Amino acid sequence: MDSKATGAAALKRLRRRRGLSLADMARALTGYAEDLRLPRLPAVASVQRSVARWESESAATVPDERYQLLLAHLYARTPSGDLAIATGSDFAEFLDALGQLGESAGRIAELRTTLIRTATDGGGGMLALMSPGAQANLSAALADPSRADDTTAADLSAVVADVNSQVGSLPFVRLQLMLAPAVEMCRRLLAGPVPEPVVPAVLNAAVAASALAGRLAFETRDDPASKALYSTAISEAARLGRPWRQASVIMSHALVTLYSTPGTAGARVLVDQAVRTARKGDSPLIRARAHALQAEIAARAGEERQSQDALGLAWYDMEADHTDDPASTSFSAGHLRGFEGVCDLYVGDPSAAHDHFARSAAALTAPREQVQRAIVTTDQALARIRMNDPHAAAELLHDCITAATSTGGRVPAIRLRRARQAMRPWRREDFVADLDDHLMDIVGT
Repeated sequence: MDSKATGAAALKRLRRRRGLSLADMARALTGYAEDLRLPRLPAVASVQRSVARWESESAATVPDERYQLLLAHLYARTPSGDLAIATGSDFAEFLDALGQLGESAGRIAELRTTLIRTATDGGGGMLALMSPGAQANLSAALADPSRADDTTAADLSAVVADVNSQVGSLPFVRLQLMLAPAVEMCRRLLAGPVPEPVVPAVLNAAVAASALAGRLAFETRDDPASKALYSTAISEAARLGRPWRQASVIMSHALVTLYSTPGTAGARVLVDQAVRTARKGDSPLIRARAHALQAEIAARAGEERQSQDALGLAWYDMEADHTDDPASTSFSAGHLRGFEGVCDLYVGDPSAAHDHFARSAAALTAPREQVQRAIVTTDQALARIRMNDPHAAAELLHDCITAATSTGGRVPAIRLRRARQAMRPWRREDFVADLDDHLMDIVGT
């Protein structure tokens, strides 16, 4: 059976599992269209023929985007009406069927994000991200931590990873709603008599949950909570005995410290600590990231030689063999070029900085990288200002405004404010007035 036939068979299996005839399915989709206030569907008989075409194992067709959305809402609900979109759910099987039918990975990810947004609207985000089996497992472990096992930790880690994957796609306040129960579950499990062999796996989930929660608290401007969560994550990471993991958390804390406290002194202490810790670990990419951040801190302090030395070390580790790197997706050449650009912006040539930013932005295309891309592009605009090309800078900033406000990112907003302040010499020009109007439109919506 070819891929399309497999997808068609899966759609038929899903429908029949719900006890729906072709006509029942057509009526159900029509009802969802009305509930969601989408354009009216054709007559039931016409919709029924569409359903049959999707399920044809000899000539299957892919549902169009309107029907995909309706099917997604249908299968995201259990027969009892609960929202369920985790692995093993009908919804997950539906998305897999779409992939078999030839739908793009980007569109499938978009559908999933749409339904996760629905989950947070209803306040049930975390449960929707867990299979019924995982929910039962965690409930049992919370009632009696001695019953926790590796599956318990894996279920928690999966939820944290799921929330993390939505950074750049959903507003940070929604992500906080989804993550908070996982943070609390980790805390309660570690406070209880978890079996010793399971402790490392639970700690691993707890480190990821606390560090991400610290990032989200920073993004929503709760700096005391952010500091406390990072402190917890760093302590938990130290217990893991994996220096690269601890260094990664320290770096994240350093970045939020850089943008939430005056000056660079506090961030520098943390970055130097991250570098020392990363050198004890077995991840060249984490070492590269630590040295890159060290280079940025030095550049912001006007220390050109120290900045260049740190960048050299970063590129040395970036160009090493990453085959067995335990943090293989944590840092890339595209990210490093962004750091190079920042260093040139402060202690080098703005035109070189501009080129570094352009290459970095071009490489940061994944949904998870959109916040970083907004930061890099805003810095690219600042480089254009320093090159005395404010018109070109304003063109870039229009794009940055939309990108920076889509998820409420705090760092892109800070960078935007600095870029706008740099435009003051041209404040009476029409292109700056247009930029301010755009900013006001976004803020006012």
